[in-house]
Amino acid sequence: MDGETLEARIEEELGPGGRLAAAIPGFVHRPQQHEMALAVARAIEEKGVLLAEAGTGTGKTFAYLLPALLSGRKVIVSTGTKTLQDQLFHRDLPRLKAALKIPVRTALLKGRQNYVCHYHLERNLAHGRFITAEDAALLRLIARFAQHTVSGDKAECVAVPEASFVWTFATSSRDNCLGQDCPHWQECFLMKARRAAQEAECVVVNHHLFFSDLVLRDEGVGGLLPEADLVVFDEAHQLPELAAVFFGESLASTQCFELVRDARVEALVAAPDFRPLRDAIDAFDKAVKDLRLSLPAETLRWPRQQALEQAAGFESALQTLMTSAGVLREVLASQQERSEDLQRLVTRAEAVERLLAQWGEEGACFVRWVEAVGTRFTLHRTPIEAGPAFSRLLSAGKRAWVMTSATLAVAGSFAHFRRDLGLLDEELPVREGIWASPFDYRRQALLLVPHGMPEPGSPQHLPAVEELAERLIRAAEGRAFVLCTSLKAMQRLGEGLRARLGAEYTVLVQGEGPRHALLERFRTTPRAVLVGSQSFWEGVDVAGEALSLVVIDKLPFAPPDDPVLAARMERLRKEGQSPFALLQLPQATIQLKQGAGRLIRSESDRGVLCICDPRMVTRVYGKILWSSLPPMRRTRDVRRAEEFLGTIATTAAQENAASSQGADAPSEDIGSRGET
Repeated sequence: MDGETLEARIEEELGPGGRLAAAIPGFVHRPQQHEMALAVARAIEEKGVLLAEAGTGTGKTFAYLLPALLSGRKVIVSTGTKTLQDQLFHRDLPRLKAALKIPVRTALLKGRQNYVCHYHLERNLAHGRFITAEDAALLRLIARFAQHTVSGDKAECVAVPEASFVWTFATSSRDNCLGQDCPHWQECFLMKARRAAQEAECVVVNHHLFFSDLVLRDEGVGGLLPEADLVVFDEAHQLPELAAVFFGESLASTQCFELVRDARVEALVAAPDFRPLRDAIDAFDKAVKDLRLSLPAETLRWPRQQALEQAAGFESALQTLMTSAGVLREVLASQQERSEDLQRLVTRAEAVERLLAQWGEEGACFVRWVEAVGTRFTLHRTPIEAGPAFSRLLSAGKRAWVMTSATLAVAGSFAHFRRDLGLLDEELPVREGIWASPFDYRRQALLLVPHGMPEPGSPQHLPAVEELAERLIRAAEGRAFVLCTSLKAMQRLGEGLRARLGAEYTVLVQGEGPRHALLERFRTTPRAVLVGSQSFWEGVDVAGEALSLVVIDKLPFAPPDDPVLAARMERLRKEGQSPFALLQLPQATIQLKQGAGRLIRSESDRGVLCICDPRMVTRVYGKILWSSLPPMRRTRDVRRAEEFLGTIATTAAQENAASSQGADAPSEDIGSRGET
């Protein structure tokens, strides 16, 4: 279909009197959605790149899905989260296909560790070593699920939590998948999902899978994803950070422990009489654990040099790990004739050796750093600049690219996003568009930057945030998010607010349960407060009266000692440029926009956004932050915010009373929900 015809079809379907309005109950024509859809159509026609910031409520999902489906091209839609991935596939695509009456084949494809693996499930049931009887019982539940599921997607196995460690015994990894040599190849859930994706016109994936597939293709291995004429990245603000991760390399302790687990099973099955193999596995297992023990117990992100200098046993533990990996590889190789699985384990041990060696190599283009969380660690080798590799990806094929999010621009400019992803090549047509939210923010929302707040570096800052949050929470009668820029601040505010608010309020704190469970409790519990850090700044949608207050403790500047950020800042300094203006400020602005976006999720929402950081007013860069946020009314008077919240609480109580007497609920307005 040529571009002119496609644009004409969009006019027919999406215009004020279009067919979508007649086919979808509650559909409202939005000029912003209409204009963005036409811009996507032009990108498809030109095989170019479109950067599209679409504010909350514009209906960006339909704005890119409509031209994508009408184009008749092969489409991949990549999302930032599996939650949005499921929403697109199970809700948005079926509604649009039904309204358009077109037989477009769609497929949902996730990473391999989301699908039950018959082979590893069977072997681990027979030979696995389980720490607890509960793990063994959960694995038997997964085995029953595998007998009747069609998709094999672990998200559908309600009896076993998705985050449960036991899933590692029931799924495969890139390292241990047998491919076509697997005896269960024909009934493999992953292969069925892949075949469905190859045959579909529209495939929904997530960013992690998309970039993982790119790595496979670069290494000459057949990837999971089909070729496409159009790739859409929703939640595209995540791309710069993800690109840096996936264009680098890493070795995680979990990868090492999976090697240990599989080697133990295979030693028991194929070489039970060869004691040196068991000894080598045990030595490698201990070396992995000792490396974590050589680092401080708290969460950390250290450059390699800092780990060598400040963790007394780290260098020796690292050397022991490298030596034990080499011994394990040699011992496995000496027995590899006994089974094909032992041969595969040799390859995996070689990969661990290679990654450890690379982590020790010098190189000006990469940052080598260690991350430790809980009992786990990861050794990262991250490119200082991911833009060149990403721009080569975009230039390699003749296809269109659409990158969209509610938060891509800073003060109306995409310069930072283009720079981070290398989108500066004049030979590649890059168009830009900003479509503001249709919500009436001046009526619906109030932005409070209170007088008298201490500077964030002051010891008095956090107590002042706690006191102010209590006042506003009481005025709002709960229904509040408190978003923190660090886990330490989150814990202190969570404990402080519990003590201040007492049993009258329910204070939920990130980490006390799965995110979806905490959100459900928040939505259904009167006078609830949710205190969260990074996980709750984006991708969280609480529309309606359940949320009327968002408190942000301070501006979300990344800590300057972050290894990757520090390396990028140093490079900019050497180039004579400002790291703050080109890197720190844009990143903080995008993060702040994400946090602010939690407040107003529909045309009927009302609420207060409170930013407890005087730098919004006292620093010159505050103007950039102000201009990047939605156009809310502004105040520095806490009492005015309390009065506004009191009005909202009173209105909500009246509406609840009317609802309990049988008042009709308003119909959903397409495009006003589910945006990020």
